[in-house]
Amino acid sequence: MYSKITFILDEAYTARINNLKKSIELGEKALSLSEEYGFLDLQAKSCSHLSLFNMIKGNNELCVEYANTSIDIYTALNDEKGVADAKYAISGVMYKTNNYHLGLVYLVDALNVYKKYNDYHNISRCEKTLGTIYEYFEDNEKAVESYENAIAAAKKIKDIKLESNALNNLSSVYIKQGDVSKADILIETSLKMKIKAEDTRGLAFAIYGKAKVLAANGKYKEAEKLYVQSIEIHRKMGEKMGLSMAYHKLAKLYVATNENELAKRTLEVALEVIDKHNISLIRFKCYYLLYTVYKAENDNARALKYLELYLKEKESVVNTETLKVIDKYDILVKMKTMEREAQLQMERAEIIERNNRAEEAARVRQEFLSTMSHEIRTPLNAITTIINMLSEEQNIKNNPLFEPLKFSSNHLMMIINDILDFTKLDLGKVELDLTDHNLSELINKIHQTYYPLADEKGIELICEIDDNFSEFYKIDNTKFVQVMGNLVNNAIKFTDLGSVIIKAEIIKSEKFRDEILFEITDTGEGIESHKLDQIFDSFSQIKNIRTRKAGGTGLGLAIVKNLVKLFGGEIKVESKYGKGSKFSFSIELEKSNPNISKITNEENIEFTNKKVLLAEDNMINAMIAKKLLSKWGMNVKHVCNGKEAVLESGREVYDFILMDIHMPEMDGFEATKYIRTSNNLNRNTPIFSLTADVSAKDNFDYQDLFSGFLLKPLEVDKLYQVLASYV
Repeated sequence: MYSKITFILDEAYTARINNLKKSIELGEKALSLSEEYGFLDLQAKSCSHLSLFNMIKGNNELCVEYANTSIDIYTALNDEKGVADAKYAISGVMYKTNNYHLGLVYLVDALNVYKKYNDYHNISRCEKTLGTIYEYFEDNEKAVESYENAIAAAKKIKDIKLESNALNNLSSVYIKQGDVSKADILIETSLKMKIKAEDTRGLAFAIYGKAKVLAANGKYKEAEKLYVQSIEIHRKMGEKMGLSMAYHKLAKLYVATNENELAKRTLEVALEVIDKHNISLIRFKCYYLLYTVYKAENDNARALKYLELYLKEKESVVNTETLKVIDKYDILVKMKTMEREAQLQMERAEIIERNNRAEEAARVRQEFLSTMSHEIRTPLNAITTIINMLSEEQNIKNNPLFEPLKFSSNHLMMIINDILDFTKLDLGKVELDLTDHNLSELINKIHQTYYPLADEKGIELICEIDDNFSEFYKIDNTKFVQVMGNLVNNAIKFTDLGSVIIKAEIIKSEKFRDEILFEITDTGEGIESHKLDQIFDSFSQIKNIRTRKAGGTGLGLAIVKNLVKLFGGEIKVESKYGKGSKFSFSIELEKSNPNISKITNEENIEFTNKKVLLAEDNMINAMIAKKLLSKWGMNVKHVCNGKEAVLESGREVYDFILMDIHMPEMDGFEATKYIRTSNNLNRNTPIFSLTADVSAKDNFDYQDLFSGFLLKPLEVDKLYQVLASYV
């Protein structure tokens, strides 16, 4: 949809030269679609285009309204070039009406930005406008300079439309200077360019320019025909500025041929257009022409009336402040540049200071995470591993106290994982580990996992999976399950009647990738509208801690938000209080076709007599690990610290080394480094970090020394798979 809207805007911009009505219709369509799909940058661009089109058409109020909206959005997006485009459109309205001073300020701002980006298209447009302003103030030298700058910029990008626009205006200056032959050469060149470019709107201005050359040479009948032709095109195109200019020059021609009544009627029509669209630049010229007509007719009362109107109108346009803006144009640009540089230096200093503070805070948090992770997970490892081992003893498994113990252990683990995972995400220490997985199976397993929980509450858990899924995708299954599990668990937790629906469907399919939408919808209690903005905040709880039915840290959805962002998506929520909620996100996944061979501990992998060196300073964890490994037929040698591990590894070759990280005398990092970098008997032996420290694998100085990192509490299946892959 984004590319479609962009195409519509490009088509609208191209159509402006021949069909302004179509341009406005397409611009409005693009704006509507941009708002519907939430594309802020395209909303701003649509408003900027509509501002330009309405400026050309003479709809000044609409032009300014669209331009201001565009400026607001571009400013929020920090897009200074977009702001410049909108300011250029506003300047076009201002300088044509009675806000010359403000128009010039906007024009200077826009031109300064365009020069910064070498945007020759818009440099040419701004220089041409600036030349027009100089010309109206009768500063022909500066007008010529600006028009020549506009031509040079247009030539750099080979834009004959822009080049011919400036040639039209330059021709007008040479007529005023009496060099009609040079003016004629320029206007003839412009006419050829306009015809070649099929620029209908621009052609009307070129025809108008040719009529001025003919009038200057006294060829009034030929000039009259071209003025009328120009008027017809301007009417058809809806170009109000060009229309008022052509009427004024036609009236001037009639004055030159002593056809005063025709001149007055023409000026009357011109002023209707001018007053309707507030075109001050031409209004005061028409007043002056009426003054000369009535003066020639000795109608002193009307002559005085139009002379006073002329002086008043011109004073409102050409005031002292406006002249100052023009005279100090270069100074203004330099001052703005200096101000911007000073501001940037201040911002740079602030950013450096903030970064220093942030780095120090991150270091402290990292140390806290490492310490707390180790201190909490180490005893918990003993608890959960013992429970897993006891579950194999039938007489204990049947004890009514066993299941509550197992549930409480898992729940405590979930809370600790939430806190530690959130801290890692907040520190930017989490990366995706993409592997090949059957997504349909993955979602079905999530459904199977949470089905008993839903069934226990008497609600339905429905799973709807798109039949068009590729068999395999590259995905971080652990983090994906964490996201989906958190959302499904929440939905069940807050639903007492009805159902929870897990839905996954392809919304965009390409040869190698699919964009997949995931939705979890429930018929639960819903979320109050004023709390929707808070639910993804850290430690946010929808209900007061004293009244809520469900537990948790309040970090679940904050983690979900960050993990979905890690996948390249954005989590969204819709909810009606008392009726239910829908959480959704879409992510792009790469299709894959792997040759999967998964090892489970149900397979008979030969571990008998495999020798394991276990470095673990916690006696309880060491005892549990020895019992588990011995059960698989392994021979385990236990040492209590890194120094002992180094000595023992120099005496005998082992099949595996399991290395704790936080140990006295010598830690696991240094011990592993020594084994790997010396002539140790086990320098090529698989060494696995067996640690409760979630930040251990982020130590870049040591991470390549290990064959893998296994977190405590131990996942028995994962340990089995890792060891089996090296047999």
